[in-house]
Amino acid sequence: MIRKFEKHIQSDKEQSVLDCLSEYTDLSKQKIKQALQNGAVWLETDKGVSRVRRAKKIIKINQIVHIYYDALIQSSRPVAAELVADEGEYSVWNKPCGMYSQGSKWGDHCSIYRWSEQNLLPQRPAFLVHRLDRAANGLIVLAHTKTIAAKLSAMFESRQIYKKYRAVVEGLMTEIEIPYEINSELDGKSAISEIVELSFDKLSNTTGVYIVIKTGRKHQIRRHLSGMGFPIVGDRLYGASNTGTDLQLSSVNIRFECPVTHNAKNYQLALM
Repeated sequence: MIRKFEKHIQSDKEQSVLDCLSEYTDLSKQKIKQALQNGAVWLETDKGVSRVRRAKKIIKINQIVHIYYDALIQSSRPVAAELVADEGEYSVWNKPCGMYSQGSKWGDHCSIYRWSEQNLLPQRPAFLVHRLDRAANGLIVLAHTKTIAAKLSAMFESRQIYKKYRAVVEGLMTEIEIPYEINSELDGKSAISEIVELSFDKLSNTTGVYIVIKTGRKHQIRRHLSGMGFPIVGDRLYGASNTGTDLQLSSVNIRFECPVTHNAKNYQLALM
């Protein structure tokens, strides 16, 4: 059984992507079509490298087809995301735990932007403008035009978009005063988080933490809270003792000025 491989095929004749991959791999046509739809096939031309999904796409002489096939990834199925708001040129989603923000060269069918492209009506392309950890859940914004993608990306970069998260951490965080700023470098770069609200559950010895981030470093909230001695429940990477549940980290509030209408927008995730 074919498990995992990659191939890079320089075409010596004009033919369809499907025919090329049928000739140079041992995959069935059905599996090739699945790999195409799942984002595991790329076409390299003199204009660059991009995903190709159409089996009938004609490749020209000297163009290169790249396939990154992993049977485990191909058999994975995305968890359903919930549409929070369709604003036309962008949309807001509730990304579930386990869904990726973006794909890899091995596929993108389990990512939020691909889910949007396949399920949002009317259909339109989706562009990622910020990220949310695979293990986290909650609000994420997708753009549907390159112009709005550039504007939203710039707004995230310049901190014009307010983002609030809720985490449940191990232990009772009773020794700090609110608001409490965590200003601790991560990977040699400035990283600032601010705890704005706390709630305590003495029975489970946990604290509900509402936290606003002023920078966007990788795993920033998880690393900052763990560094304080309060790892997030379910956080296998950063020291949680309770790892029998999903990561208890949610993006619960996003606020910004709409780049289309310039009206104030406020999206909130209702928590159980």
